[in-house]
Amino acid sequence: MDSRQQQMQLWLDQVLPQAAAALGWTDLPAGVLSAASADASFRRYFRWQAGERSLIVMDAPPEHENTEPFVRITRLLQDAGVRVPRLFAEDLPQGFLLLEDMGAKTYLQTIEQGVAPAELERMFAAAITSLIRWQLASRPGVLPDYDEAVLRRELALFPDWYVGRERGRSLSAEEQSLWDQVQALLLDSNLGESRVYVHRDYMPRNLMTAEGEPGVLDFQDALYGPVSYDATSLFADAFFSWPAAERSQWLSRYWQQARAAGVRVPDELDTFLAQARLMGVQRHLKVLGIFARICHRDGKPHYLQDAPRFVRYLRDACAADTRLAPLAALLDSLGLEP
Repeated sequence: MDSRQQQMQLWLDQVLPQAAAALGWTDLPAGVLSAASADASFRRYFRWQAGERSLIVMDAPPEHENTEPFVRITRLLQDAGVRVPRLFAEDLPQGFLLLEDMGAKTYLQTIEQGVAPAELERMFAAAITSLIRWQLASRPGVLPDYDEAVLRRELALFPDWYVGRERGRSLSAEEQSLWDQVQALLLDSNLGESRVYVHRDYMPRNLMTAEGEPGVLDFQDALYGPVSYDATSLFADAFFSWPAAERSQWLSRYWQQARAAGVRVPDELDTFLAQARLMGVQRHLKVLGIFARICHRDGKPHYLQDAPRFVRYLRDACAADTRLAPLAALLDSLGLEP
């Protein structure tokens, strides 16, 4: 047990009675603490378990992570009627949270283990319903804006980290010109969309399998931004690939339900799909940069195993949209193939 775990265990001993009372437990048996998961940041998650009773402890070292957004956005999601972990205790200075355990199986794990088509249909229909509920709760001025400065910082991750560190080279003058054209196209489209609350990682890895709507995790980086972002993330995932035709079908279904519910999506489906395509390109370029940074800065090389998936997404987008000819030329010049 490292020093953070020892510190966490002392805190947990103090706050467990409070959680037990909130849950209506009449006794508090001794439990076992074990690793539950880790993510691409410095956060770690542990499961406290005593028989069938369990809770989750988030360990977010305060020198690296700020837990205040997680607490604040938890309440926003709860107010919107989205299923998120109940928060039983918090210690922001130490970086500890005690949370409801929403189970051990994510959408991604359920899919990878094999799932009947009817159940898969139910799961993603429920995910769309939950997403629309979150979007309908949107109000300006509550979350930080997903503005041009943020979008540009994210795009810069691709030349800085994926091209510069992973590929070991810099853009030539001709490639830089192509890159400038790509950025201008993406920013014009992204910033022209209607604005809603954006989870930013609304994907199967962060949705917990449940009988009804999914449990939603990893929302602490939420912003107020483009309406197509989360639906695009859901169906062009970082760790699981739908065929292009199925991605389009699911996005069309989201558009139909969102429009009927009053979310400010475009009136024409083709317009929305074109926006979602360019939103996806922005995200895929960003994720390639993030995965390279996680590899080279944080020593987690396994994330780059999924890089070909994102190159394939980019190539699919280029094949479907002539506006992306500069990106296709840049990928050719960089020798990037799935």
